[in-house]
Amino acid sequence: MKLPRVSIQTADFDLSAELAALRAQDKRIGAVCSFVGTVRDRNDGLSVSSMALEHYPGMTEKAIEAMIDEACGRFDIFGVRVIHRVGLLQPLDQVVMVAVTSAHRGESFRACEFLMDYLKTQAPFWKKEETPEGARWVDARVSDDAALARWGISAANA
Repeated sequence: MKLPRVSIQTADFDLSAELAALRAQDKRIGAVCSFVGTVRDRNDGLSVSSMALEHYPGMTEKAIEAMIDEACGRFDIFGVRVIHRVGLLQPLDQVVMVAVTSAHRGESFRACEFLMDYLKTQAPFWKKEETPEGARWVDARVSDDAALARWGISAANA
């Protein structure tokens, strides 16, 4: 059974199991690069007790699939798996996983970083943090836009 490239889910994920499934039966793979993002307990100087993530089902998956297609066109990679959680999350919870396979590490590293930069600014997710001052929506940062710009993609989110 072939894994989907994109999963949007409320449930947590097992990094080891996901990487094993991505690598299974592909003897060309010489490198696997992965990134896991977690919920922090602080943001912009305030403590964060929880974060709620929302999305539009169907639209979000389609946008991330397009990001993966772009990465496949830019880098010599074999496989990609992106998992992004939605719903109510607590500090230390895993939020996102990006994993990329290739013949050599450089391509995997670059593709993984490209996909994370793209996800941070372009994926249609809405994040709301609970702080001591109340709930607040979180936008992409200027630094996130700058990270995407080095790939030749402009964004104006912050």
